[in-house]
Amino acid sequence: MIGKKRKLGRKIQDLKIGETFTTTSRVEDRDLLMYLGLTDDANPLYIQHDYATQTPFKQPVVPSVMLCGMASSIVSMHLPGPGSHIVEQQLSYPHPLYHYAEVRFHAEITDINQQEHQVILDMHGYDEEGKEVMKGKMTVIPPYEPTSMNAVSLENFY
Repeated sequence: MIGKKRKLGRKIQDLKIGETFTTTSRVEDRDLLMYLGLTDDANPLYIQHDYATQTPFKQPVVPSVMLCGMASSIVSMHLPGPGSHIVEQQLSYPHPLYHYAEVRFHAEITDINQQEHQVILDMHGYDEEGKEVMKGKMTVIPPYEPTSMNAVSLENFY
């Protein structure tokens, strides 16, 4: 995206405990096929309806790592936003998410450590029925303040 100016996410001094971000997304075939193709993951539980119907799940499920990726994009794009980096995550997946489901993610800042330049996010995902499909914490380094607004390496960010 050279030539298009992008803003960095919010710096640590601009964040507050209790801030939240919520978004909803639908898992479509295209998303699943892109994930499976990228990772070369051919788990029949994810793609074979005939196999999945013979399991306790009764239908194909969305890979847990795909949910993690969706949560990661919330950090990268929204809270704190572009320039952020996840350094630790403790996530669990109490209920499966099924194909074509709508998932609602909710992220909340629960701690800010100025000295370590880190924030803790509680991250939760829910299906349409309100079942929790993902829960846990992410430790995130928010974007750093650039040293120079004219730095060549940051000409697309300011």
